[in-house]
Amino acid sequence: MKAVVFYEHGGLDKLLYTDMEKPKISPYEVLVKIQACALNHLDIWVRQGLPGIDVPMPHILGSDSVGEVAEVGMEVKNFRPGDRVIIAPGVRCRKCVYCNTNNDSMCNSFKIMGFQVQGGYAEFVKAHVDNIIPVSQKLSFEEWASIPLVFLTAWHMLITRGQLKPGESVLIHAAGSGIGSAAIQIARLAGAHVITTARGKEKLEKAKQLGADEVVDYSKENYAERVRLITNNKGVDLVFEHIGPDTWEKNLQCIVKGGRMVVCGATSGPTTNIDIRFLFMKQHAIIGCYMGSKKELLDVLNLVELGKLKPVIDSIFPLKEASVAQQKMLQRENFGKIVLKI
Repeated sequence: MKAVVFYEHGGLDKLLYTDMEKPKISPYEVLVKIQACALNHLDIWVRQGLPGIDVPMPHILGSDSVGEVAEVGMEVKNFRPGDRVIIAPGVRCRKCVYCNTNNDSMCNSFKIMGFQVQGGYAEFVKAHVDNIIPVSQKLSFEEWASIPLVFLTAWHMLITRGQLKPGESVLIHAAGSGIGSAAIQIARLAGAHVITTARGKEKLEKAKQLGADEVVDYSKENYAERVRLITNNKGVDLVFEHIGPDTWEKNLQCIVKGGRMVVCGATSGPTTNIDIRFLFMKQHAIIGCYMGSKKELLDVLNLVELGKLKPVIDSIFPLKEASVAQQKMLQRENFGKIVLKI
């Protein structure tokens, strides 16, 4: 099969479009012929290498895989060749207390497709039947691929961990990112007042079309000052944070007393400073988030089927141009998801 792989960590030049052996499945696994795979910033971090974390080599990236069932293991009863399916990105043990209470990403054995497990930059991917979810023909393969990781993570952050309530205000960074465009929709659906940041008139307008109430061009104005102005110097109830040190200190200036910040990523770097005194004096809560559970993903997919949430696609590239697609993401040129068509 054709796949994009890397044999060692490094830059975009490490990505190779080549032939790989087609995966062989066990009795409880399903082989999926991949039609589309969406990019995530996780792909870039994994390619570059994460300190202290080993990935299987040679490695195939891609957490958001969608396609048709090609083969099923002898113990798989609910799927057959030709079924349209999503591969859930979170791999859980299915036995521990965390998995049994819908806290999959706290499972000690939890892994992510394309990270600790081979992913979807390939013509075929295998997965345990627990990770196979049927989808309808309501959306294209590219649209379905644009949903799992970002919508699941945004839901886990805003609804499950952030406990966002109707009437609350929320600051969502990077409206043009895949997770930002998902978070705007989820926050709007929750009945929140949505303030979002982006760069450039075109992205700001698209953010409004998705449901943002207020938009701020972070390249032209101090978003913390603007947030204080919008909220009459009160601040927002919740900050949706996935940037890192570039936004961390200003975020804390944006939060109302007793407010909270949910955090899932660090695209601008892994470390930052914090004045502990202001943290306890203002009684802020900083909440770490790591993807989410299969149940949450099913809830999200149901809302997509009902038309209440929709994937946002920026562009589609052929598999062999995966490095070009990643370069576009690195340059922050996209609004919504970048997808590989396999």
